[in-house]
Amino acid sequence: MAQSADGADRLWTLGRRWAHGIVFGMDGSTNGANGLGSKSCGPLTDYYIPDYILKPDSEPVLIDNAPSCPVVVFINSKSGGQLGSGLIKTYRELLNVAQVFDLSEESPDRVLHRLYANFEKLKSNGDILAVEIQRKLRLIVAGGDGTASWLLGVVSDLKLSHPPPVATVPLGTGNNLPFSFGWGKKNPATDQEAVKSFLGLVKGAGEMSIDSWHIIMRMRVPQEGPCDPIAPLELPHSLHAFHRVSGSDELNVEGYHTFRGGFWNYFSMGMDAQVSYGFHSERKKNPEKFKNQLTNQGTYAKLGLKQGWFAPSLTHSSSRNISQLAKVKIMKRPGGRWEDLKIPSSIRSIICLNLPSFSGGFNPWGTPGTRKAQDRDLTAPYVDDGLIEVVGFRDAWHGLVLLSSKGHGTRLAQAHRIRFEFHKGAAEHTFMRVDGEPWKQPLPKDDETVVVEISHLRQVTMLANQPCKSKSIDDPTSPSHRAEDNDDSDSLEDEDEWKEGRKKFGAADTFKLPDEVEIAHLS
Repeated sequence: MAQSADGADRLWTLGRRWAHGIVFGMDGSTNGANGLGSKSCGPLTDYYIPDYILKPDSEPVLIDNAPSCPVVVFINSKSGGQLGSGLIKTYRELLNVAQVFDLSEESPDRVLHRLYANFEKLKSNGDILAVEIQRKLRLIVAGGDGTASWLLGVVSDLKLSHPPPVATVPLGTGNNLPFSFGWGKKNPATDQEAVKSFLGLVKGAGEMSIDSWHIIMRMRVPQEGPCDPIAPLELPHSLHAFHRVSGSDELNVEGYHTFRGGFWNYFSMGMDAQVSYGFHSERKKNPEKFKNQLTNQGTYAKLGLKQGWFAPSLTHSSSRNISQLAKVKIMKRPGGRWEDLKIPSSIRSIICLNLPSFSGGFNPWGTPGTRKAQDRDLTAPYVDDGLIEVVGFRDAWHGLVLLSSKGHGTRLAQAHRIRFEFHKGAAEHTFMRVDGEPWKQPLPKDDETVVVEISHLRQVTMLANQPCKSKSIDDPTSPSHRAEDNDDSDSLEDEDEWKEGRKKFGAADTFKLPDEVEIAHLS
């Protein structure tokens, strides 16, 4: 049924309000210089790392005092229109050029592998400055959520005894990771004063642990047709691991395709991922039209309209509804049993959320009231409790409830692990995304089930600026509701065939590879 002109105008107005709320906040006010307070950075020597620490072949130098806040900066020059390139220029003017890296030129795993190998060499030679810089090191990453997740995956796979905490600069469209930890969601200024102010905030920021989530997808090799993930640009860096596992990996099973990855903010499937896929496809075709954050958000709204998500019952087959597409199981606590999760038949989008920020700053979980907390065993969304919040949405109208201060989606569950078992022949494909990066997932028509499993892995450390939306379960101001011990290393079910595979993300090709595995074979 065709919509009237008035109806279409009303939908477009709501879409613009939705985009406006995402970028500028609920009250319509701008956030100043990225919504961050101003703080003096002090002398730039506090952040400076000498060449010989960063370049293994350089001659050592004597420095009177170790820097109080040494930083290594990673910037995606392709993010934020021209802002990424501008930030690289400014940081290199203020700091050592060698401690500021363009991610389009060198990947973070190679940088950190070289840096930490040099740390070990210098420490073995009794270099006290190297010891102090490693102990105090902080990382800054500027880019979208996918870029930040890429770096977090590399740091996680390092398995350091004291991993460097990470501060995020919002250069993407949604900027959920920076917003969750008090770094704002508006793209920043690139002048020297703005960068100095940000450095001052990094120096004064507190540390906060957040959960990491591992994702594995396995399917039998189809008799016909593809089954590899199809990305509009490239596969997400946070799904570094959605490269095939190597032949020597215990996850590799003959006759199956197996992929693995990780995320820190969210995994989603359905309606929202399809809109995101459309957005990234459009940006691939016309990159020059996507250099303004507000324009990008407006494009999201238009795609939601164009794809019919304001009236999905008229434009989309019910076979795309989550309950028709897959059987969902959850494990509520470490060492527990798998339970079937009933998904309402109207749910067309499901989100597994780790942080209290989705789609540019909204919190789909909200804070359950006391009665719901008791009746359904639901808690506030802590970022370090080993639980992931599972939320559903019916359509775009349902998503608009997030514009209300107390709005939330359909709370389905909190879980330590969740598994999706796709029904045979339910659909030719579905759409998925992690931390802002989407892909289209073909589904084989054979009689074997496609399985996607998400499980808690370990934690990484973020730098948190105030005010910070993310809450720790150890925060004295948080309600006294603690999950059981999150270390599931010895409590998983004996029949867990993927136990070994969940020990790493595989983000850094250069880390801890068996000698017999060639990097070139790992895509």
